[in-house]
Amino acid sequence: MGIARLLAKGWIVFCLFAGGHALNIALARGFPLGPSLFEIGVCVLLFAAMGLLFIGGFGAAAGFSGGSLSERLSPAQLVPSFDEVVFLAFVLLSFLNQVLVAPQAMERGGAGALERAIHFLVPGQRALVQALSGCSMDGGRVFAASFAWLLAIVFLASACSRLNLTAGIIRLEAARRPPLLGPTLRAFLLGLVAVVGIQFLFVGSAYPWLMCSAFTDISGALLIGLAPLMLAYLIVAALASLLASSPEK
Repeated sequence: MGIARLLAKGWIVFCLFAGGHALNIALARGFPLGPSLFEIGVCVLLFAAMGLLFIGGFGAAAGFSGGSLSERLSPAQLVPSFDEVVFLAFVLLSFLNQVLVAPQAMERGGAGALERAIHFLVPGQRALVQALSGCSMDGGRVFAASFAWLLAIVFLASACSRLNLTAGIIRLEAARRPPLLGPTLRAFLLGLVAVVGIQFLFVGSAYPWLMCSAFTDISGALLIGLAPLMLAYLIVAALASLLASSPEK
């Protein structure tokens, strides 16, 4: 779970999620599917390639010390882990909920129960509700955020139950291919970013700074539907790296 690989995975998920919402917005505004899919697909590919180019430059320094290119691109390296499969499934569920379910679920009892539970557990949800109330908008955004936080909490609890296994895999990878950053420094950097994410998202410090227009476009959809899951994944990565940096018992 090197820094470069973590950034690459996160950037690809970010681009695909944003592209999906861009296509949904285009179809909701009456644009034809074919041209919209082509134009948005080109933009997604360009943005993904641009980000991967910069990330690849960072990871290249560590890559030369870790064997041949065929070893780094072997099927064993490309197959996602169980936690990654669960994370991708939850991202897809969050996206489908935002697009198909949340706009029609505002008046249903189950939606209200979930919203109240997350409203109690997550301070950032209360900040989001206050920000949306000030903008006089909902449109299923509160339920979409509640569902995303529920998925993030489930993923975090599930992944934390396998932290020792994840840390062991990180140790094996570090022994076979020494990373550019040491395990302690990597754990510190991931933990620092995780703390900032917790402050902005879980505590909700970022929401009062957002304009109302931010909740009506792709940036708002990403913040509501994807950011909680990305934060949970980052916390797991930081904890696993910290555990891997300690002496093995």
